[in-house]
Amino acid sequence: MIELQSEIEGKTAYFGQARIIAKQFGLSLCGSWEYDGAFLDATLHREGGETIYLRMPFHVLEGELDRDGAFIEFGKPFVIKHIVHIGLDRNENSLLAATGINQFQEPLDKDGQIRNKTKWEDIGETIANQFASAIASRGKSIS
Repeated sequence: MIELQSEIEGKTAYFGQARIIAKQFGLSLCGSWEYDGAFLDATLHREGGETIYLRMPFHVLEGELDRDGAFIEFGKPFVIKHIVHIGLDRNENSLLAATGINQFQEPLDKDGQIRNKTKWEDIGETIANQFASAIASRGKSIS
């Protein structure tokens, strides 16, 4: 994991507006969210079973995350690499496992070693800072 220095940390926004802006930067809500916080994720690179993500955590200050009016605050973004199984999972009987890629398989390595750290740090910080600028330019309701 590579922690990033960016302008997004500490910024606040309404979840609905942040989600709309996030799409412009290839960011989407991580599938494993809670009502009090989650991550916006972007795939930076994918090759075989290795994927490098930009992950921007946030927590809810007011409201619940399933509402556009939830007021959120961003934490420190980071880059992470996941390595997943490619091929059949011999312990599973499901049709999904038979396709060769099972979305429910555990990653082989949730925090894989990242090569070219400076490259991914620069890319992640650039996206996070551009996202922060877009959030800030949306008006009084966002700081």
